[in-house]
Amino acid sequence: MNLVLWVLFAYACGCLNGAYYIGHFLYGEDIRVKGSGNAGARNAGRVMGRKAFVYTVIIDALKTIFPLLVVIYLGEASNLVLACVVVAILCGHIWPVQLHFHGGKGIVVYLAVSLVLLPMGLLIVGGLILLLYIITKKLTIPTLTSFFIMPILLMIKSSWMLAAAYFFMLFIIVRLHRSGGVE
Repeated sequence: MNLVLWVLFAYACGCLNGAYYIGHFLYGEDIRVKGSGNAGARNAGRVMGRKAFVYTVIIDALKTIFPLLVVIYLGEASNLVLACVVVAILCGHIWPVQLHFHGGKGIVVYLAVSLVLLPMGLLIVGGLILLLYIITKKLTIPTLTSFFIMPILLMIKSSWMLAAAYFFMLFIIVRLHRSGGVE
């Protein structure tokens, strides 16, 4: 399968927005007009409760893991293909076409990509987030700060293409969190 088809497949998977579908089918609500207006797990949890948060995280993680595993197990797992696929999944999550380009901010997608491509790095990031949370009693800044470890670890592993993709994803995620949304 060529790169363009992999990217389209990954984008389509990324467009499956857990918070929106959980809100729509289980609660009869449009998460994009509730709470912060963000169609992500954190807002789903705030607006609809813990169950909605958990279901959203599961859906968003699976929609990220599935295309990555398909690419890897079909033998197309060059660093270029993987880099393009992870960025496409993130773009689908943040700017889903069927939701008029109004999705989540990408935290779960970033973490799920890390679970597949660099699981030991994810453990390091998790530990650092926990440590910084204990110190600061805040979550967003420690999380975003800790995410910088992933591209650095990939550079150490000499996966320059994937490190670049991670830096690009991180740039988008930080910008969305600074601006307060995806509007």
